[in-house]
Amino acid sequence: MTDKPPHVYVILGNAQWDFADCQTALSRVPARMFSLPQTEVEDEMIARTRDADALVVSSAPVTRGVMSALEGLKVVVRTGVGYDVIDVPAATELGVIVVNIPDLWIREVANHALALLLAWNRGVVVMDRQVRAGAWSGRVPGSHTGALHGETVGIVGLGNIGSAFARRVAALETKVIACDPYVDDERFAALGVERVSLETLAERADYVSVHTLLNAETRHLIGEAFFTRMKPTAILINTSRGPVVDEQALARALRDKRLAGAALDVWEEEPVAASNPLLKMDNVIATPHAAYYSSAAVAQIPGRCGEEVARVLTGQRARNVVNPEVYAPGAARRAR
Repeated sequence: MTDKPPHVYVILGNAQWDFADCQTALSRVPARMFSLPQTEVEDEMIARTRDADALVVSSAPVTRGVMSALEGLKVVVRTGVGYDVIDVPAATELGVIVVNIPDLWIREVANHALALLLAWNRGVVVMDRQVRAGAWSGRVPGSHTGALHGETVGIVGLGNIGSAFARRVAALETKVIACDPYVDDERFAALGVERVSLETLAERADYVSVHTLLNAETRHLIGEAFFTRMKPTAILINTSRGPVVDEQALARALRDKRLAGAALDVWEEEPVAASNPLLKMDNVIATPHAAYYSSAAVAQIPGRCGEEVARVLTGQRARNVVNPEVYAPGAARRAR
């Protein structure tokens, strides 16, 4: 037995968040919180968090090697929706509970995706540059400007964010179609969204918005085959995860005028390199993985992460468990 309070390590990467509310939530355990700089090196992560009972991460990779070495590790909390930085199968095998915070910025991401769609459709970015440069054309730039109402919006991934986006874009009098084999027909019907295959979505949509998780199945899901089917007047919007889209294939499709443009908040490599050819294209709108952000949503993250860790460390079930298999009878679980 030891009287050492549990140790919780918070690794935030580039995020500039005040995590005092996390320590406040942990005080009932009681547990001690330590903030660490970002690292993507496995040995460094192990050395810095050797006595961890819990990890809270934004973009730091939590690998099988890390979790195997941290013998006291009971829970890993991801500060957002996606958990691709965590080796979830390894965590399940090792008895480590994985938790995400899936509900805080549903509206923010859906709003950002809609903002990108509208910015592209109305030529907002290009017109702003033109007016500042002294040009006054009196028309939306580009060879084709869609009316939006009466056009078709295709959504790849009809989870919480995809559903919120569907409700918003439907208000613009569009036809909404979606592809998601893991969502039941009841949700499609409730949203008034037509279920289609990925191939049909690519062929019919005037605007494609991507809202799927990143995993082995979805990596480069939106690639050469998808772009070949798209309308030359269509655009692609991605606010999910960068590697869901094959950027090289996207750049080729844009150069070959097989689609009209793209609006990207997420990138295969982040921060996006200045040499990325997509940044040199006038028909691409770029934002810096900021779709999630609002002051109100971000302010809640530290406390929510601390609350989830506190639940696990006091023997309660976390609210948002990614790998519920760890709670099955007979399953390995370090939190016991």
